[in-house]
Amino acid sequence: MLTAADLVLLNQLSSLSLSEVYKMKLERDGSSKGKITLASILFMGMGHILYLKQYIKGAAYAFIEILFLCSIPAIITKLINLVTLGSPQPDLPVKERSNSVFMLIDGILVIMIIAIFLILYFMSVKNAQEEYRQYCLWGTLKRKRNMSGKTFPVVGMAPAVLLVVFFVLTPLVFSACVAFTNYSSPEHIPPNSTVDWVGLDNFVTLFGGDTTWTAAFGRVALWTLIWAFSATIICFSVGLLLAVVLKEAKIRFKRVFRTLFILPYAVPSVVSMLVWANLLNGSFGIVNRTLHQTIPWLSDPTLAKFTCVLINLWGGFPYYMLLVTGTMTSISEDVFEAAKIDGASSAQIVKRITLPLVLYQTMPLLIMGFTSNINNFGAIYFLTQGMPYVADSTTTNAGGTDILVTWIYNLTMNALKYNYASVIAVLIFVFIAPFAIWNFRRTKAYKEGEL
Repeated sequence: MLTAADLVLLNQLSSLSLSEVYKMKLERDGSSKGKITLASILFMGMGHILYLKQYIKGAAYAFIEILFLCSIPAIITKLINLVTLGSPQPDLPVKERSNSVFMLIDGILVIMIIAIFLILYFMSVKNAQEEYRQYCLWGTLKRKRNMSGKTFPVVGMAPAVLLVVFFVLTPLVFSACVAFTNYSSPEHIPPNSTVDWVGLDNFVTLFGGDTTWTAAFGRVALWTLIWAFSATIICFSVGLLLAVVLKEAKIRFKRVFRTLFILPYAVPSVVSMLVWANLLNGSFGIVNRTLHQTIPWLSDPTLAKFTCVLINLWGGFPYYMLLVTGTMTSISEDVFEAAKIDGASSAQIVKRITLPLVLYQTMPLLIMGFTSNINNFGAIYFLTQGMPYVADSTTTNAGGTDILVTWIYNLTMNALKYNYASVIAVLIFVFIAPFAIWNFRRTKAYKEGEL
């Protein structure tokens, strides 16, 4: 809200001639801050041009606002389309009909542009105030700033920030917005038909509104947590055991064993999972043919889940073995020598010294491993493709071994239920983001700005 003094100053500015403008003087006691701020607020860059005599910087800011003002009609149109997402046009050819998805994307991009413009507007006002503060301190106006100062980081980071906004943030916002629409087959797939905003209807459906979908979501979510916990703890435990054995036990050819144990991790997981899927095939797999048995490794829902954890153990323990080995190497040998002098046995050394130190250093990575396994698409999809089918698979496309991320894939690629897939993606983000943020905030780089 403009005060009476601001209105008087505004009238004075509007009545000044061009020659009078160039005669404007700045006071060094800070009293000119108000008129510089008001001029910068009235039009971007005006404070730099009228008072600070920084014509290039002021012209750049003014050009940005002029460009934005010229784009207002298009911006208003895009925002209206974002709200309506188009209207049905059955009389027009398919290519000429309103595409709700494109309207949604365009609307999100426009909102991002508006946000960037407002940030730049705010920065221009703060910059004008900072320039005036420097003038009050030093008594001179620096018309050309050294690029090694504050300007260089802003200019240098601008391209990266824009790329992140348009290629990272925009897709994420779009995916979240789809959760509040009815974007799904067969009735709401553009451009044949339009998409509508439905609010929280999709969330209600998955959380009690539809018994079939709610049961499927509960089953898949529970198995996802069991899978992530089991895959992480079992792989870590076996990796820890092998690392301790290879370090403490008097075994010949330790390097050979380490190399053999690393091989499953060195082979691409896609190849490994596909090979195991063929080996465990119930009809012609080598494992069943060798055992002369017909064991439903991948066709029984319960046994298939156990198989997934077992095969993931085969491919996942080498990582934790290398991790623990590196951590144990960093522990000073003096600690172990002191424990042996005090009469500690090998088991006591492992229990009281090795294990606590290893867990202290690897716990953040263990937590991140748990969150990573929640989204471990390849370990499930390339081994079982979410199979076998269960009672509700025909309706929900959720197989017996599907975790949330593979279910999202099936919903989008096979069932074209983008709205439900988006709801699940939002829930995964809400669940995983706190773990990632908490783990990052515990790092030394975040606390002290060091590695």
